[in-house]
Amino acid sequence: MDTPTPPRPLAGVKVLDLSRVLAGPWAGQLLADYGADVIKVERPGSGDDTRGWGPPWWGEGEARTAAYYLCANRGKRSVALDIASPEGQAMVKSLAREADVLIENYRVGQLAKYGLDCASLQRLNPGLVYCSITGYGQTGPDAQRAGYDFAIQAQGGLMSITGEKGAEPQKVGVAVVDLMTGVYATTAILAALHERQRTGRGRHIDAALLDVQVAMLANQALNYLVSGTPPTRMGNAHPNIVPYQVFATADGHLVLAVGNDAQFARACEVMGCAALARGARHTTNAGRVKHCGEWVPELHRALLARTTRAWVEAFDAAGVPCSPILDIAQVFDDPQVRARGLRAPEAPGQPPGVLTPMRFDGQRPMAPCPPPLLDADGEAVRAAAQAGRWPETP
Repeated sequence: MDTPTPPRPLAGVKVLDLSRVLAGPWAGQLLADYGADVIKVERPGSGDDTRGWGPPWWGEGEARTAAYYLCANRGKRSVALDIASPEGQAMVKSLAREADVLIENYRVGQLAKYGLDCASLQRLNPGLVYCSITGYGQTGPDAQRAGYDFAIQAQGGLMSITGEKGAEPQKVGVAVVDLMTGVYATTAILAALHERQRTGRGRHIDAALLDVQVAMLANQALNYLVSGTPPTRMGNAHPNIVPYQVFATADGHLVLAVGNDAQFARACEVMGCAALARGARHTTNAGRVKHCGEWVPELHRALLARTTRAWVEAFDAAGVPCSPILDIAQVFDDPQVRARGLRAPEAPGQPPGVLTPMRFDGQRPMAPCPPPLLDADGEAVRAAAQAGRWPETP
């Protein structure tokens, strides 16, 4: 039986990826998974900074690559070009003439010194969708500052609401602002490509990590804007929903995520405290939030009576959202994760990977090649650029 071909809705779209580290490469990898032909321009000798962000490593000797690099560069071709040199600039311009999309994350104004800024390249190719990803955006008093995910989580308010009350502020365990910026940038790129079908012209997309972080505050931002009171750290508790937090069990912990009044009644029934759900102060979520300090300790005591697995089975049977807290090894062994096929199929000599979470008609799109070695496609890309054309897809 033939294996179905992964969907490639962006087949024929040409992407020039001048970005490094995570936000830009994440966007480029998403486009590659969706079928775009992505050429990654890297610094000669060292390449993307993340190639050296190990251990752990994949491969041996000079060919080894950090796992960090592998997470964001599947499906791309690599060419090493010195964009500070006239030769490198000429090659980037040649490729940009034929590209549909360019992604870059240089400091504001840096590429203008080389004639590789949006205005210069759109004069050569008016249909080019040019996406600039920076820490603070193209305008404003902080535009020239270097922006890293950790610093943006701090300045953008996320760390003020992450961590235990009264304890040190905490960052999220992955570079969530970089990742979300990559996703937001991808949606903007796709919107601009769609518009170009009507207008024939590209766009300059200004994607700022700080802007994304502020937008990501979501309900917490509106909690402040509506009430005038800044939210604070609450550990694993939720400011708007109760009970929606971590509870200890007889042998560990679980998350109980009660989203409505009916679920709360069923949860109390399972825990043997049905009367609690009938109390006038607890029948609505607003009442439960207001009076949580009076009754949540009762749930803590009740949940200590059984194991995590026993509680999960009981809550699942009653239709109450809950979950054990898994480590990452347990995540990849989880039956649901395995059934969904999120781990990339293994192939000899290729590194492992995690596929895009989206499915098209039941199939996950998947770029056909693994993350490239530095300058793996350099000879072919440079020859094509010198000839004034986009290199043929291998």
